[in-house]
Amino acid sequence: MIVVLGGGPAGRMASLRLATAGKKVTLVEPRGKSRGIGGQCLHFGCMPVCALNDVARIIGQARRFYEHGMTDAVPALRFSNVMDETLAVQQKIAGILDHETVSAGVDVVYGKEGRVDGPQVFIGDEPVDTEAAIIATGSRPNIPDVPGITLPGVYTPHTLWDLRELPEKFTIIGGSVMAAEFAYIFQTFGSEVTVLSRSGFLKNLDKHLRAIALKELAGVDIREGAEVTGIAGTSRVTGVRYSAAGADASVEAGAVLLAAGLVPNSGMVTGIDKGPDGEIVVNDRMQTSVPGIYACGDVAGAPFLTPVARHEGIVAADNILGKERHMDYSRIPQAIYLAHDLAFCGSGGEGSASLALPGPAGPGTYWSVPYGDTGLAKVFADPASGEITGMCAAGPTGGVVAGYLAFLMQRHISVHDFEEFIEVHPSTDGVNGLAKYASELFKRHNPP
Repeated sequence: MIVVLGGGPAGRMASLRLATAGKKVTLVEPRGKSRGIGGQCLHFGCMPVCALNDVARIIGQARRFYEHGMTDAVPALRFSNVMDETLAVQQKIAGILDHETVSAGVDVVYGKEGRVDGPQVFIGDEPVDTEAAIIATGSRPNIPDVPGITLPGVYTPHTLWDLRELPEKFTIIGGSVMAAEFAYIFQTFGSEVTVLSRSGFLKNLDKHLRAIALKELAGVDIREGAEVTGIAGTSRVTGVRYSAAGADASVEAGAVLLAAGLVPNSGMVTGIDKGPDGEIVVNDRMQTSVPGIYACGDVAGAPFLTPVARHEGIVAADNILGKERHMDYSRIPQAIYLAHDLAFCGSGGEGSASLALPGPAGPGTYWSVPYGDTGLAKVFADPASGEITGMCAAGPTGGVVAGYLAFLMQRHISVHDFEEFIEVHPSTDGVNGLAKYASELFKRHNPP
């Protein structure tokens, strides 16, 4: 028997892979069946953010139609209904995942904690004999150690779904993707949003994408270099205290969201090597320091991305099955979901050239033309060989474009290969046209 601890993207994909290969698999999911499998992505991250972002984008688009005099009103938000309906859809998806997993032959054990002590695996308090085991216990929100952090009205992405009234003043602690996405959602819903970022806000994002993000978050009060020192309030949160540039300051808040990142959920694992943040140390075959014990997904550390977790689960499963497979992190597409998909993969290495143009008008951006924000296309490439080393795409289909181009970049695609590319029109994908232009430019300056 193979035991998999955790029913999130990594554990579930590993279980499916092993079961369809004929292995007896037991998947241990500590949350009860009423909550269901699906992990952080379904219950606290990607899917609920998509749910709220869909509503926010519709409201934002409707607001533009109203401003142009094409409609009579902007839809009024029923916030509690949005949260309730989000949960209902999550439960439906969890049921589908459960059916798919069980139908593949996986034995799913709900409501019991799994743990590992060196080579020994436990389900609840019972030790079990295993051929191999996979630790895929995910991650949990990083909670800063500051006074008042446990006050009512302070939420994490795991508890935000208890919120049923839209706060008039909403403060987000954090400066990365999660903070940006929730800032866009709540400012569009109508909250007065303040972001307290300990360092630079979206500091690692490409400068062109960051400029678009800041434009789409123009209504958000973003305060950089803000070190949170405490949460104000007695029976409920009333504000956040922080220091910036050597001075103390504060901001009022009816609700606070802690979006300060994730930490590996590895407290139930002992006798196995871990890193400084509790991440389980693995090699590129997802093997831990103990033979026969594998780890994948968020519990193995950054980048804390669902597609990476899924792929790590497949790599772990294949190695258990005797099919040597290695994890490659060199081309991982990512996206931030604001009014547009702000997607990217790779970057310009030494000697690379970059070309950038506004995204084309098309479905989803036609009415963005008057505002000058139809998105972006950007390509990094080697002028000598034409090989694409990175890209950015902002627009309604930016995430899709980044996913496919990342796959092609792994196969060393060149801008010259796009000479034969025929796109669908109309489309908001400007990367293909930019690659064609780059090909012409490089040939002009580097003739064969």
